[in-house]
Amino acid sequence: MSPFTRKPAESVAAWGETQLIAAIRGWLGAVSPRAPFGIGDDCAVLPPSRGRQLVTVDPVIYGRHFDDSVPPREVGAKLLKRNLSDIAAMGGRPVAAVLAITLDGRTSRRWIELFYRGLAATARRYHVAIVGGDVAEGRNTVAASLTLLGEATGPRVLTRSGARLGDWIYVTGLLGRSRASGHHYRFSPRLEEGAWFARRPEVRAMMDVSDGLAKDLGALTPRGARPSIDTGVLPRRAGATVREALSDGEDYELLLAVNHRADRSRLEQAWRDRFSRTRLTCIGRFAPAGSRGQASFLLADYSGYEHFR
Repeated sequence: MSPFTRKPAESVAAWGETQLIAAIRGWLGAVSPRAPFGIGDDCAVLPPSRGRQLVTVDPVIYGRHFDDSVPPREVGAKLLKRNLSDIAAMGGRPVAAVLAITLDGRTSRRWIELFYRGLAATARRYHVAIVGGDVAEGRNTVAASLTLLGEATGPRVLTRSGARLGDWIYVTGLLGRSRASGHHYRFSPRLEEGAWFARRPEVRAMMDVSDGLAKDLGALTPRGARPSIDTGVLPRRAGATVREALSDGEDYELLLAVNHRADRSRLEQAWRDRFSRTRLTCIGRFAPAGSRGQASFLLADYSGYEHFR
C-alpha cells in the first residue's frame, strides 16, 4: 500500500497537525498514558528505573526500510521491533518510547492510521509505553524515528566488547534472504533470549545482526584475533546462499561470544530446554590474526549494509 493518496480530502493535509495528533492519541489507545506521563506535555515524566538504563534509536524510511509491498501496520511494527532488537542484544527489557514522524502532506490518513495501529499492537505485546513524539512535514518524505528506553534485567548488561581469543561464536535463528522472505518486518525481537544470555556466565559479549553477519562480526572480534567461520554450518534461511547469509542483513538475530573454556554441551542443552523452537548454532571461533583455519576465506570479501556506500 502506497503511503500517498491522490485524493486531497483523504490526506493528512486535509486534517492539519492538531487533528492528526488527536487521531494519533486515539489510535495508540492505552499504550499512550495521559500527560504528563504520555502525549500532551513538553516532556513525558517517567518513573525511576529499577536498574541500569538503556537507550537506542532507529528509523524506518520509505524507499529504504519499506516500500509499497509492506503493509502499513507492519511498518509501524517494524519501527518498534528494530529498536527492541537493540535492547534484546544487551539483555534488557523495554520500558517507554518516543517517536518523531515526518510526512508529506499527501500522506494517506488511512495509511498513517494503520501505521500507528501496528505500532500500538506491537507496543502492547512487548509492554512498551508510547509516551510522546513529534510530527513534522517534509516534501516527498514518509519517515519515522523512534527512541526506545529500556533497563537491565539483572546485574549484568552484555555489550559488544568482552570476547577473547579462542572464544566460540554463536548465532540464533536463521540468516539470509531477509528481504526476499519478508523476515525483515515479520521477525520477533529476541528479548527473552537476550535476557537469558545475560544471566549465563559463559556468554562474554553479544550484539544483534542487523547489517549482515560479515560486517557485524567485526564489532565483536577482540584485538589480535579474526573470526574463523565454518560456512558449512551457517544456519541459512530457505534458499539462502552463503553470501546472502553473510551479507544480506536485517536478520535481527543475536550474535554472541562464548567463553572457550565453557561447557558448550551444557549451554546448548539448557538453550534447547528453554527455547526449543529457535536454533542456536556455533559457527566458529576467534582465531589468532593471520592464522588459517578450516574457513580460509576472508570475511572482508563479503560486505553487509553500510550507509553512504
